[in-house]
Amino acid sequence: MIRVGFGYDAHRLVRERRLVLGGEEIQWHLGLHGHSDADVLIHAIIDAILGALGKGDIGQHFPDSDERYKDADSLFLLEKVARLMSEEGYKLNNLDASIVAEAPRLAKHLPNMRANLAKALQAEKSRVNLKATTTEGMGFCGREEGIAAYAVVTIEKV
Repeated sequence: MIRVGFGYDAHRLVRERRLVLGGEEIQWHLGLHGHSDADVLIHAIIDAILGALGKGDIGQHFPDSDERYKDADSLFLLEKVARLMSEEGYKLNNLDASIVAEAPRLAKHLPNMRANLAKALQAEKSRVNLKATTTEGMGFCGREEGIAAYAVVTIEKV
């Protein structure tokens, strides 16, 4: 059996926060605001996996009202969701994700992000695809007010 999940996340860009995407710290003058490290890419992937499993969303599993997740490393959270997926008898078949950001340019960071995600998901890198795009100045991402990410996963019964 193959199941499909979709995830989306967005966070505001702010000063005096580090920018973490796909578990990769990116040197830039702004970072993402959030309870955890605010890694929108991983949060979208977590929601996609939880959706495919029929297990709710990231807020139900890692609520921002829980101090255990204050400044949490999202790769650690993804590893927990990957274990849940395995416990439910599934494995990742395919992940396709897009980051939407006017700046900074992310192309050179995508290989490291891909490796981080594949490792956390215990999957071959060939099953993980990442893309980065801009909105050509339109919307909150285009005005550099925030960064968003979309993710689609297929999981299959082991």
